[in-house]
Amino acid sequence: MFNNITDDDRGQVGIGTLIVFIAMVLVAAIAAGVLVNTAGFLQATAEDAGEQSVNKVTNRVEVLNTHGTVGGEADIDNITLTVRLAAGSDAVDMNETSIKYLSGDSVETLTNQTQYDGDGTEPNPDADEFGLTEVTDDDSSFGVLNSMNDRYEVKIDTAAIEDSNGDETDLVGGLSTGEQVTLEITSRTGGTTQVILTMPQQLAGKTQGEPVEL
Repeated sequence: MFNNITDDDRGQVGIGTLIVFIAMVLVAAIAAGVLVNTAGFLQATAEDAGEQSVNKVTNRVEVLNTHGTVGGEADIDNITLTVRLAAGSDAVDMNETSIKYLSGDSVETLTNQTQYDGDGTEPNPDADEFGLTEVTDDDSSFGVLNSMNDRYEVKIDTAAIEDSNGDETDLVGGLSTGEQVTLEITSRTGGTTQVILTMPQQLAGKTQGEPVEL
């Protein structure tokens, strides 16, 4: 038997080495924990951002048709839109939806502050409101579009909005013939539908209160 241990082979032992080894293990464990927590936080943030982005694209309404009401001074006093859920959208609460109104003279953000439940009461919104009337609602949850069969009419008083701009030289209360208005309907989750409407070029033969297609 030969002894292969030489003077160059050494084994280092002692409490100091043990402390250093434990310290290295603890540092590695802490670093791993930080990395795991950071990765989890980033994943959760990315999921939330993705969900919000999807909601902004999908959770919105679709405008089926529009018409205006002739005023007494060759203008359009009111605009009415019929809305339903857009394809692929979750429920949209019109009570928490806003409409940005932008014309050549006026800009206003409208909210639904008064409710009309289809009992025959005619909506009469103010300059900063839009009226809401039920056409069809499967579960009688007023203002909430949660089925493709649900329909609501949104009424905007253009005369009140245009008069609120303070232009006393404008003799026409609502929107003039040929004038254009942009409506941006934004749900609570941020889904937006834009509608651009142009008033008829002439209203000859139309009487006050008569509807006209927009």
